[in-house]
Amino acid sequence: MSKEIINRVANSKIITIDLEDYYPNGQRHLLDIKNWLYKGLVLREKEFRSFIENFEWAKFNDGYVAVFCSSGAIIPTWAYLLIATKLKDNCVMNIVGDLDYLEKQIFSEIIKSIDFSNFNDKSIVIKGCSKKNIPIDAYSQLINRLKPIAKRIMFGEACSTVPLFKK
Repeated sequence: MSKEIINRVANSKIITIDLEDYYPNGQRHLLDIKNWLYKGLVLREKEFRSFIENFEWAKFNDGYVAVFCSSGAIIPTWAYLLIATKLKDNCVMNIVGDLDYLEKQIFSEIIKSIDFSNFNDKSIVIKGCSKKNIPIDAYSQLINRLKPIAKRIMFGEACSTVPLFKK
């Protein structure tokens, strides 16, 4: 006499949100402009503009780019803006900062674009395990969007969760 095994997790009304499902394809690039500076420290406008004009921007097509200067030189704002004008035509997103900041910005945009209307008064599990680099900040932003509308928020896996919030 064998009893049928019932998957109560699959039959529950709990909604699982996995931020990995939203992870966008596209290579991440780190563009260090140190070599575009005189001795890595001084921005000479004419030389800098020449680097900008002759650079192969197409290598960033459909990618995400973080622009920074590793030498610690003081870069005028207009220089980053000039780079952004070239990147805008070739990449999905560009920021001034490092790759960690880039991932935070990517997920900030993603979370802003999610339609949360289906989550009203629902029990939600935010999936915790991920094979991709999901910034912790993204989870915090997700909580900020869910808390006003969710009935209950948990973190982890549907079979083993940590309660975070209950209305």
